[in-house]
Parts: sequence; C-alpha cells; structure tokens
Amino acid sequence: MRGMAMIGAAVLLAGCVGAPAGPEGGGRAPSLAALQQMCGGQPVDFGAYAPGVYSAIFDAWVANRRGRLPQDRFCGFQAALAQQYATLGKSGERGARDQWVNFLNEQRAQALSWRASVDPTLRAG
Repeated sequence: MRGMAMIGAAVLLAGCVGAPAGPEGGGRAPSLAALQQMCGGQPVDFGAYAPGVYSAIFDAWVANRRGRLPQDRFCGFQAALAQQYATLGKSGERGARDQWVNFLNEQRAQALSWRASVDPTLRAG
C-alpha cells in the first residue's frame, strides 16, 4: 500500500513538472484531441478524467517523440486507456470506477517512467 502511495505522489508531482496546463494543450504541446488523432482514431471524451489521461498520454508522447516508445506501443497505450475508460470509467458502479482510477494511475506511472528515460528534467540526481 505504501508503494502505491509513493507511485501516486510521483504521478501527481510529474503532472506538475513539464506538462502543459491541461487537455487543451498550450504552447508547443498538442491537445489531448491532437494526441489521440496521431493514432488515427476519433478523440475520446474522458470527461472529468481528461487531465489525468492527458498527463499519461502526453508523457508517453514525449517518450515516443524521443525514440523511447515505438508508435505502435504509443497507439496501443492510448487504445487501452480508451477501452478501459469505456468499460470501467463510464460505469455507474463505484467499484468499476475505482478499478478505472487504479488502472489510470498505473498507466500514468508507466508513461512517466518512459518519459523519465528520455527527459533529463525528470531524473533524480
């Protein structure tokens, strides 16, 4: 349980470091819709979860852009988020939504690790 709390804290911190203000993008950062269109699909409306989803996809995009994450894995990552959101995040059941939040946090941590491998601003030391 302590490990999950530490991952959650790292994810929250990472959301503050180097990411644009929100899903609408800004500056040179693409919007959530633009990131989703890079994989040829229709943009998914993640509702209240859009900021967390954007953080995850943005970090994965940085890793993709810098050669750490192949395009097919980047698109698969996005597809998995959309599928799990459709299955769990939109559910009226609290247990399903809790599963979605846990899944999203795990994916955010994964994307952050991909980005940290190519972005020296996210490395300790």
